[in-house]
Amino acid sequence: MDEQNRAMRRQVLASLAAGGMAAVTGSWSGLVRAAEAVTLPFENGLRPLTSDFPQKGEMLLLRSRPPLLETPFDVFDEGVFTPNDRFFVRWHLAGIPTTIDARTFGVKVHGAVAHELDLGIADIMNGFDRVELAAVNQCAGNSRGFFKPRVAGGEWGNGAMGNARWTGVRLKDILDRAGVKAGAVEVRFNGLDEGVVAATPDFVKSLTVDHARDGEVMVAFGMNGQPLPLLNGFPLRLVVPGWYSTYWMKMLNDIEVIDTPDRNFWMAKAYQIPDTPHASVSPEDKSFKTVAINRMVPRSFVTNLSDGAVLDIGVHRKVRGIAFGGDAGVREVRFSSDDGATWTTAQLGRDFGKYSFRRWETAFVPRRPGRYTLKVMAINANGVAQPDKPNWNPGGYMRNVVEAVTVVAA
Repeated sequence: MDEQNRAMRRQVLASLAAGGMAAVTGSWSGLVRAAEAVTLPFENGLRPLTSDFPQKGEMLLLRSRPPLLETPFDVFDEGVFTPNDRFFVRWHLAGIPTTIDARTFGVKVHGAVAHELDLGIADIMNGFDRVELAAVNQCAGNSRGFFKPRVAGGEWGNGAMGNARWTGVRLKDILDRAGVKAGAVEVRFNGLDEGVVAATPDFVKSLTVDHARDGEVMVAFGMNGQPLPLLNGFPLRLVVPGWYSTYWMKMLNDIEVIDTPDRNFWMAKAYQIPDTPHASVSPEDKSFKTVAINRMVPRSFVTNLSDGAVLDIGVHRKVRGIAFGGDAGVREVRFSSDDGATWTTAQLGRDFGKYSFRRWETAFVPRRPGRYTLKVMAINANGVAQPDKPNWNPGGYMRNVVEAVTVVAA
């Protein structure tokens, strides 16, 4: 074990010994004392800024219980990897433990397996090969606030996403040790969060056995070289690269192999998308087949300029941003300074892996005074490009239209 891995293990075990984090009251509802706010560019876009959540810096507050915290967009210009203390937070159920007992926490592997397992943190950290993967974690409803007509759900701006280096072990290795039985079809995951009302459906998600054993899905205990923050799933969370974060189970403590398709509420009713191109339907359409949301789609953003920025005429300006390919790597990023009439190819930065953010950069010289509409488009390794028109569906999912920023030259 190299020194970095030893340090990670010490940090995780120390965090467990301390109960998971600093002392926090039994709920998040009393934590918000925001003195400032920002207005996102859509209806009812006023968002308080708060730094009152444990292990978190300044975040945009959507809801305090269960917590929904959005990353301020200027954070994405600071680097490819999103700092842990600014990484977005999304929980479904309000009963979230505020401490973790190292003596009792563990992961149970059961169901259609040859050998049931009860794995403690040390068992996972020391008993399997360790892997690291850079991957974007993005809420399925990221950018929902921009949907027109408006839809129900958390009205996120573009900051319900983040990119991290995840450290952990392959889920495949855990399942292989348990011995998946012939005939098993899915693997179901549960965490420690609970509803406050008994009738609330437990938040559980499933992957097919083949997906769960693809060697990329992992059980992570580290995030950007540090233990997971509690609000991002400490001490263990599932990492499902290339898929939306609804599958990235936080505080993972139960893995069940099942021999029938999972029809629980969160797989059969929630997070459903139209089974149409780009999951898009007309707002008037009420009858369409749906499927469970799954793979992410490519996106790209300008990060160093915002709407209304004033630029000097005739002066070279570097325009930069981030892109990701969804379920594949970024092949190309195109940039337009004339509202999409013409496009040039941007320069790509270092490739940290096909599931990671990737920096892009290009030069722009405004030659005349007036307004310029800057656009950016990502094309992934499978040839899938961002669309020039937004999709619409009643869940407000999978928005990835070509983004535009309007600047003024003077």
